[in-house]
Amino acid sequence: MHLTSSSVPLIAPPNLEQFEYDNRIVRNFAFATIIWAVIGLLVGVIIAVQMFWPAANVTQYGTFGRLRPLHTNGVIFAFVGNAIFAGIYYSLQRLCKARMFNDLLSKIHFWGWQLIILSAVFTLPLGITTSKEYAELEWPIDIAIALIWVVFGINMMGTIIKRRERHLYVAIWFYIATFVTVAMLHIVNSLAIPVSFLKSYSLYAGVQDALVQWWYGHNAVAFFLTTPFLGLMYYFLPKMANRPVYSYRLSVLHFWTLIFIYIWAGPHHLLYTSLPDWAQSLGTVFSIMLIAPSWGGMINGLLTLRGAWDKVREDGTLKMMVVGITAYGMATFEGPLLSLKNVNAIAHFTDWIPAHVHVGALGWNGFLSFAIMYYMIPKIYNTTIFSKRLINLHFWLGTLGILFWAVPMYIAGFTQGMMWKEFTAEGTLKYGNFLEIVVQIVPMYMMRALGGFLYLTGAILGAYNIFKTVAQGRLIANEKAEAVALTKTFVIEHQEDTYWHSWVERKPMPLLVLSLVAVLIGSLIELVPTFMVQSNVPTIAAVQPYTALEIEGRDLYIREGCVGCHSQMVRPFRSETERYGEYSKAGEFVYDHPFLWGSKRTGPDLHRQGGKYLDSWQYLHLVEPTSMSPGSIMPKYDWLKDQKLDLSQTTDKLRAMQTLGVPYTSYEVDDAAANARAQAQKIADNLAKEGIKITADKEMIALIAYLQRLGTDIKK
Repeated sequence: MHLTSSSVPLIAPPNLEQFEYDNRIVRNFAFATIIWAVIGLLVGVIIAVQMFWPAANVTQYGTFGRLRPLHTNGVIFAFVGNAIFAGIYYSLQRLCKARMFNDLLSKIHFWGWQLIILSAVFTLPLGITTSKEYAELEWPIDIAIALIWVVFGINMMGTIIKRRERHLYVAIWFYIATFVTVAMLHIVNSLAIPVSFLKSYSLYAGVQDALVQWWYGHNAVAFFLTTPFLGLMYYFLPKMANRPVYSYRLSVLHFWTLIFIYIWAGPHHLLYTSLPDWAQSLGTVFSIMLIAPSWGGMINGLLTLRGAWDKVREDGTLKMMVVGITAYGMATFEGPLLSLKNVNAIAHFTDWIPAHVHVGALGWNGFLSFAIMYYMIPKIYNTTIFSKRLINLHFWLGTLGILFWAVPMYIAGFTQGMMWKEFTAEGTLKYGNFLEIVVQIVPMYMMRALGGFLYLTGAILGAYNIFKTVAQGRLIANEKAEAVALTKTFVIEHQEDTYWHSWVERKPMPLLVLSLVAVLIGSLIELVPTFMVQSNVPTIAAVQPYTALEIEGRDLYIREGCVGCHSQMVRPFRSETERYGEYSKAGEFVYDHPFLWGSKRTGPDLHRQGGKYLDSWQYLHLVEPTSMSPGSIMPKYDWLKDQKLDLSQTTDKLRAMQTLGVPYTSYEVDDAAANARAQAQKIADNLAKEGIKITADKEMIALIAYLQRLGTDIKK
């Protein structure tokens, strides 16, 4: 801007307005961040140990299948989620030169979010889950999430509207895009038909459910774990380094290209599955395009530190920022790489994928979260950090933890991908027994647990450092500030900025609408054809709905978290059809609410499991896995033979399925419980003939019924 002119007199600014920043809400979210970080990471270490020591699966409520979603929800929504809110509440007030819009809304947001997290802590170990990745919480909790998210959005937008700063800084653009996109993703993916207070079935089935889920799942990473942190990076990194952002124009390009392109990339999680080829190809193309905006953001962040590298060497907080931004660059290069079909053919379902995810989660999200806490808390407590040495120790423990976590998992992933596909000179699978491959990677699982322990130790030291800092300071609950009111800002003729983007930067509601339009374009182009064009999901006449008992068994499969270790998707590779059977067809899943294709094969694929083994084999394998599969790392599920199967909701379950379009007859719905008992008795009789005595009213019978049904509608 050119503010001087010999012909235009300067008008003196009016008196400054006095106001206060609300640091109490920042403190609350910061404390929650630290507490949930330790809890979430601790659960992560426990499940890492369970992967090589099955005896660590203590009780049915502490198995890997039930704790894994607790870990992912605890880290994503509790640890990282609270860090996002702490950072936004701190930075937004200062960027807008205004107190948060409403203190009551801030309190509702904080306590509502903590109650949602606590509900996950109680429901997930009980097996109350939808099984959908990063969206496991049941429908009442989903409604609560939507309501609290709206409270956050109203509070944020209200603050922006009443701001005293005319210009909306780049960080605010990312906050707005996060709010509007996460709301859209959560609502669409969570649509379901309730059966009871804590049980529902996804509104979508099979291929459609898979597409919606990974449209959500990939973009939960994009718009909950990426865009808000980019906003926080753009605010906190210049503050920490005392340097301006490297390129403001690059930030404009970075923002719009990122939010437009990211939303299209979800189908790359479903390559070589039953998803229509056009959708897979679309996901691949846009995933590759993502490299440009993602690396634009990384470069903008790292070059902001130009001239400040001496400070980086001394400051552990800046070291965390540098490694975090670098980890973001690595993860956003690897994502497009994994979307290439030839790479995905090897990597998908292997430990390469968790390695990729954790580079981003532990490096990008984890390190930035801790760095922001180290910066904010001394400021709101009017003190200095308790120990800079502890920050540096935390940094090195965390960095070693990331390396010991990720590198062994990359090795494990490469090993799995190659061994699964290797044939002998005679044309047979070299490693036909899946367990031969599992045994090879158990040492890598041990090293991963060590990495997780190191990272957790760093987090505990960080918590100690932060709470000692708090003890030596005093909270400035209402921090005094002053600024000129936006409506009273003095104007100088010809002062208007003619930069094309400046109009958007000054109008929050148009910015919100344009962000929504940017993410809606790709969403509609991907989702609408899959739902509206019947030929995209062709039906197969031989495929029939699950029986009442099989529905109950499927719900037990979901309850125990079996989908966390087993896929139900045979891809069209010779290595897979030789190992598992006929490749999976889209029409086989038309009655699957929700889909259970899985994203990781710790154990073998189960889509062609039906009829492969006797009922007695299934029984013994569930009671004592090593009795049937020596060397197995699968936990025991012996309680299934003792716990009585609850058929009180069976009719309601079939009625809900009928509402979703599953063609059950009135007789099948009304007599669901009786039909389930009749089928259960046949299985119990078969087991008796095979030397196993068990009554027909046990959960084990229902799970066996489901496993023996899998894939049997299609004959090779």
